[in-house]
Amino acid sequence: MIHPTAIVHPSAELAADVEVGAWTMIEAGVTVHAGVRLAEHVVVRSGVTLGAGCDIDSFASIGGRAQMRSGAPGGTRVEVGPRTVLREGVTVSRPTKVDGSTIIGADCYLMANCHVGHDSQVGDRVTIANNVMLAGHVTVDGDAFLGGGAGIHQFARIGCLAMVGGNASISYDVPPFTLAAERNEIRGLNVVGLRRAGYGAPDVHALKRSYHELYWGGGDLRVRAEQMAVDHADAPELARRFLAFFLGGKRGFVRPRGCLE
Repeated sequence: MIHPTAIVHPSAELAADVEVGAWTMIEAGVTVHAGVRLAEHVVVRSGVTLGAGCDIDSFASIGGRAQMRSGAPGGTRVEVGPRTVLREGVTVSRPTKVDGSTIIGADCYLMANCHVGHDSQVGDRVTIANNVMLAGHVTVDGDAFLGGGAGIHQFARIGCLAMVGGNASISYDVPPFTLAAERNEIRGLNVVGLRRAGYGAPDVHALKRSYHELYWGGGDLRVRAEQMAVDHADAPELARRFLAFFLGGKRGFVRPRGCLE
């Protein structure tokens, strides 16, 4: 099921039922698992692994060199998880270090013209709308949703079940279960997403209490979150996961408009 105009390197490993469209190029050392569909004019660079059932649309480029002036070749480990969809024009860069990786998880949906920068890590079931830009070393945890045109600064983290609004400019970390928009503004909790994920009222209410206590209590968020994690060690899972997020990362955190610094 390989179109005669496609170029497939002899060392590439393709499952028997893989579909490869016209003018698609697959370089050396690529692994393509069962049920993958590659449309026309796709480029898959060396070292890429495509999980079972992936659907890659036209003009996607996976595993290209990191977009850096240094031009360092870096590593080649790029993985796309099972059943993930990359629509037209999606680009995914390879890592900058030989032992590094750029990873997109399972069951993700990346819409047209998204960019996943070098060394980024995208969790499972993440939805990324059209024209979103992830800079290098970005982490997006599972079940997050990034609205169209959003830009995410290098080394920023997007927590699980977070939602980032369209055209947002995010240079700080977005905590899990929250809504972020505009420039580094947090707009509350993703209550609809939490309910759809099956979380009940007690969990959501505990999370709301932790959210308000942390953000409106004053002082350094990391210090407050660390103390709250001790004081509320018996809190429901959502609240504990929310507080734990503030103990990591290299950047600051998005804030409500009323307490932006």
